[in-house]
Amino acid sequence: MSEPTGKPFLYVVVCAAGVAEDVGTLIGAAQERGWEVGVIATPQGLGFIDAAAVEERTGRPVRSAWRAPGDPRPFPAPDAVALAPATFNTVNKWAAGISDTLALGTLCEAYGLGVPIAVLPCVNEALAAHPAYRAGVERLRGMGVRFGDPYTGDDRQGGERGDFHWERVLDLLTPGA
Repeated sequence: MSEPTGKPFLYVVVCAAGVAEDVGTLIGAAQERGWEVGVIATPQGLGFIDAAAVEERTGRPVRSAWRAPGDPRPFPAPDAVALAPATFNTVNKWAAGISDTLALGTLCEAYGLGVPIAVLPCVNEALAAHPAYRAGVERLRGMGVRFGDPYTGDDRQGGERGDFHWERVLDLLTPGA
């Protein structure tokens, strides 16, 4: 584990979506903006990332499970949390206050601690149309959670999504955003 650098600490929570394999893009962008980064993956999300590459880049273990009582905390307290990519299940469970994984527990706790949280959903249109998802997003927004669209702009070609713009979650965490 690397020593604290005095930089603000960003928790990056990663869910099981195809774009998760490129989480290194977000880590690099965050580091360029002066953040120290720790990654927490949902249990399923862990299979979508190269944990060894993430650990090498951040200098910290990728977390996916609760630590045992008495074990040291591998990350300092967060200054902000970025949830990207955010899946249908994670958004719905978080909005309902379900804390059955480290990732969800972290999100629920960060809200209670007043830590800024930004989200880039990766949810297809059919799932996004579900009333539970829409209500969950509305509830989270009402809690002050900032949502962005990683696919806006000139990327949409014939209804297809373009590139996932990871840096947009960082833009949402900029003071005044």
